[in-house]
Amino acid sequence: MDKQVETEIEAAVFRRFLAHLDAHKEVQNIELMILADFCRNCLSKWYMAAAKERGESVDYDQAREIVYGMPYEEWKNKYQQEATPEQMAQFNERRK
Repeated sequence: MDKQVETEIEAAVFRRFLAHLDAHKEVQNIELMILADFCRNCLSKWYMAAAKERGESVDYDQAREIVYGMPYEEWKNKYQQEATPEQMAQFNERRK
């Protein structure tokens, strides 16, 4: 496969992944962290790091807006729920 085509496919998959997360706002970051050891904030940090590797300046807030589809504070106020004690226990257990 041509490298350019591969990159275009990967970009399309990433956009579809972000759209899937956007369509499932009920899935909380804590749940993603417990099940998959990453969350939307992790994706934002990876985006920021990838931009930096290519000499582009994307700060954390900009990266989160790309991943969340809106400013993070807006998403947080509309969709983020408080983690339950059970979720925090599972999260902390994974960190050991």
